[in-house]
Amino acid sequence: MDMLRQPVEGPSVWTGADLEGDRSWTYALSHEQVADLDRALCEVKRRGLDIAEITRADFPLPSLEEDLARLLSELRDGRGFAAVRGFPVDGYALEDVEKMYWGLCTHLGTGVTQNSEAGLIHCVTDGQRRPQMGTRGVGNPGPVGLHIDLADCVALCCVRQAPDDPFSTVASAMHIYNEILCQHPEWLPRLYEGFVWTRRSEQNSDEPPVSNYKVPAYSYAQGVLTCRFNAGWSRTGMQELDQALTGEEEEIFRFIQKVASEHCFRFPLHPGDIAFCNNYTVFHGRAGHDPVEEEERKRLLLRIWMDLENVRPFSDEGLVRYGTIRYGRLGWTASDLISGRYREGHRLRADGVPEASV
Repeated sequence: MDMLRQPVEGPSVWTGADLEGDRSWTYALSHEQVADLDRALCEVKRRGLDIAEITRADFPLPSLEEDLARLLSELRDGRGFAAVRGFPVDGYALEDVEKMYWGLCTHLGTGVTQNSEAGLIHCVTDGQRRPQMGTRGVGNPGPVGLHIDLADCVALCCVRQAPDDPFSTVASAMHIYNEILCQHPEWLPRLYEGFVWTRRSEQNSDEPPVSNYKVPAYSYAQGVLTCRFNAGWSRTGMQELDQALTGEEEEIFRFIQKVASEHCFRFPLHPGDIAFCNNYTVFHGRAGHDPVEEEERKRLLLRIWMDLENVRPFSDEGLVRYGTIRYGRLGWTASDLISGRYREGHRLRADGVPEASV
């Protein structure tokens, strides 16, 4: 097992104070760029394209090309976190916002499905638009601890924020690794061994409810460190297997959460804001908010999961990159949905790990 014994260096290592002091991770859309989004939307609507049918070629954004290239570089090789401000949401039907949002994201990566409905866009809400999603609690008013999602990148577009305006949070998984290396290097072998992941009741009937392999919480390949740690998914997976965390594992989980919380960056997410996180380097979460009964006042975010081309090298791409997402109706591309290939099920290796080439 190749293990990094030196501190991670570079822009992916940061604290909340660092992001507070340097706001170059923020991209404010200009009037020209908003106009490009509107023109592209009008064209795909004229052609009658559904979301799954919209490709990058169908959604030209000439005035955004340079900014989106810089944003993608920030996600892959920089901080792993970026935000867009001023995305048009007011005055548009939600279906049109979804098409513009999807069209924008086609310039960054390949969107993949993220729930048992094979949804390419997931409504994060406790309202009527909440999708089927197994036992997941996405959209509930309670606080959401710092965590990673299952694809390469997560994008969260705020359409409507809760009235009490809860803040969002991000933390550097690379900074956390350096703290582990400094204070508890004896934990590294356990983290590199990894943990099982629950599938939150979204697997097919012929698939196990918990991964039959362990996904490394940290792994190292070709000079690049990758994080795949989600305490909730692994803890629940172990419980479903009637396994309990050891005392050391409990310490590890608490320490990661403590460091993440102490060094996170808190920021508002208002209508028209989009937050992007690289799930191999950044944890994200949010504060809780008061429940709202009226549907039209409920918090509503649109979430897209993306694969990013050339995102990084992996010690085992099938295990580390796809081991958390390729089951049931999760992890399929738009072209998989259109062709019907998603009905065949994900291809697996003999050890149950998804095939990286698919």
